[in-house]
Amino acid sequence: MPGPRDFDPVKVGNLETDAWAAYYRHEWRTFLTAAVGMVGAGFGMGRRRTLYGAYLVLRANQKWAPYPDNDPDACRDLMRRFYLLVARDSRDLHIDPATAARLEVEWWRLHRAHQHDPGVPGSELEQSLVDLYAYVYDADPEDVRPAAAARVEAMDISDAWVANGCDRLDPLLAQERRALVESYTALRRAVGP
Repeated sequence: MPGPRDFDPVKVGNLETDAWAAYYRHEWRTFLTAAVGMVGAGFGMGRRRTLYGAYLVLRANQKWAPYPDNDPDACRDLMRRFYLLVARDSRDLHIDPATAARLEVEWWRLHRAHQHDPGVPGSELEQSLVDLYAYVYDADPEDVRPAAAARVEAMDISDAWVANGCDRLDPLLAQERRALVESYTALRRAVGP
């Protein structure tokens, strides 16, 4: 079974695109289905842990969704519980769940700031992803920077898709999908065996 360092970047990128589209459309059942796939494909945990981990990711995203009145503390706690599952299950990742959760929710915060304020540079968002990837995978920050840059590109495309009305037939969704697959391909290259 694939683990956190030998995931299929095409599968994970496609599932994350599905999750992002469902998130912005508030289609929580579809989000959960995509999250189950992402957690399973991305971390290779057993079925029960995958289901529970996907549930935690769903709940954290639901707590984050209200704008501007979200609940970052609840998000960090839910993601801490998620990363605790990952840490217990993985022989490849040696992480403190609270640190990983803090870094995860920080990129969420910076993405939201970047999405709603053109004065917030994408470089800050990119650096927050570099920090997360470097920490979780114990990788050189410069090795994971291409993955972070492609993911920021995917976020910018996603933000344009949201501004256009979240239509599943909008060609921006296909562009977002390509950018996320590119991001995960770069991440796999940086952290893979």
